[in-house]
Amino acid sequence: MTTSGSENPLGGRVAIVTGAGGGLGRAHALYLAGQGASVVVNDLAFEPAEAVVREIEAAGGTAIAVAASVTDETAVEAMVRHVVDQWGRIDILVNNAGILRDKSFAKMSLDDFRLVVDVHLIGAAICCKAVWEAMRAQRYGRIVMTTSSSGLWGNFGQANYGAAKMALVGLMQTLAIEGEKYGIRVNALAPTAATQMTEGVLADESLAALDPALVSPALLPLVAGDAPTRTTLCAGAGHFAAAEVTLSPGLYIGAGADAGQRLVADLPRVTASEGAIVPAYGFTQAEREVASAAAAMPASA
Repeated sequence: MTTSGSENPLGGRVAIVTGAGGGLGRAHALYLAGQGASVVVNDLAFEPAEAVVREIEAAGGTAIAVAASVTDETAVEAMVRHVVDQWGRIDILVNNAGILRDKSFAKMSLDDFRLVVDVHLIGAAICCKAVWEAMRAQRYGRIVMTTSSSGLWGNFGQANYGAAKMALVGLMQTLAIEGEKYGIRVNALAPTAATQMTEGVLADESLAALDPALVSPALLPLVAGDAPTRTTLCAGAGHFAAAEVTLSPGLYIGAGADAGQRLVADLPRVTASEGAIVPAYGFTQAEREVASAAAAMPASA
């Protein structure tokens, strides 16, 4: 492994990229290796993962291939043990593996809903759980969830995918809080890239601009030593932005038989975004609600 420095900002780090046998995962693996990391190229099948390893090695990097489904707890745990045995640590986990089963909700089977949630959400949870203790013990870890604009804002025909992708934001938020004292920082990436998963979804001219390699640089700030935590970056075609789940200032409506009617009348004030915040944790909502209620109570005599 290389020594960290300006030319190799991830030198000495060990990264696992799931679903890295092609598409965006391959681009991620190549990019992280180019930044100095030793990379575990994970995929369902060994052959495509090994092909990416050969690309990395040809460019002077270090990588190994591991075939395992992210939904297979035993296989994922075995992968993590193998990596720790070989390289002594795991610093970075990029949860990239995913599938699509797009249909309108009216035509979507619950089996396809469960399958997509199982791969994206449960698969990411399995991988996080497998590396969590190693990261806690070394008091260092960087985890990236792959969310999506379909989860953040919705997209026709992707109820299963959107639900799983927004759930990953929730997983990110909580793991970031729980991992903070152990030096584990958890972030999310919402990519737009031309891969097998997006063929037929976007126009050909748009796909030409959406080279997966243009997304992967978004990983560097999310996995570097000075990475933030609970940050969601959106990336595609060389453009980068941030998405946040905010809480508006709101309005105290109070109780009463007509509370619902008063809320309807004041809904524009309740939903106004001016002065919105990004809560440090979920209980911020309850804290503010209780404080608002207390402030509205008449002073005791």
